[in-house]
Amino acid sequence: MELADAAEPQSYLLVSRRNNSLSSTGRSLVLGSFVLVFLAIALPFAFHGAWLILPFAGAEMVVLYLAFRAVERHAGDFESISISGDRLVVERWETGRVSRHEFNRCWAQVVFELGAPGGGEVLALRSHGRLVEVGRHLTHEQRREAARALKQHLSSR
Repeated sequence: MELADAAEPQSYLLVSRRNNSLSSTGRSLVLGSFVLVFLAIALPFAFHGAWLILPFAGAEMVVLYLAFRAVERHAGDFESISISGDRLVVERWETGRVSRHEFNRCWAQVVFELGAPGGGEVLALRSHGRLVEVGRHLTHEQRREAARALKQHLSSR
């Protein structure tokens, strides 16, 4: 979570990104090491007559590759909330697609619900019957802090 108060006293910017513990190169190295370990285990068994282990080891490698590919595809996703003047803008970048929601600052409300369906918390912005959930990449504590900061900046018109 990156918070930045802009030069203007009425401005605010919050950027939340996914927690990527490995770089793209690191993910490739980990995947490669898993493939080597699978082969190091499966090939001796196959040479000793248990050849049926090879299709299962191959299936494991394919599933692991697909999981790493899904992580890689979403590694650059992020969300930004900016308040400037009378505008509040929420932008989401997900797998190369951008969605943008714009609200009038005077009418926007912060919705923070504890115990939402699924056992989590919901942080959203609402205005004129439109509700946009935000803070999907934030932890529970960061979501609470973002809700407090958004309420403070929306009330200081």
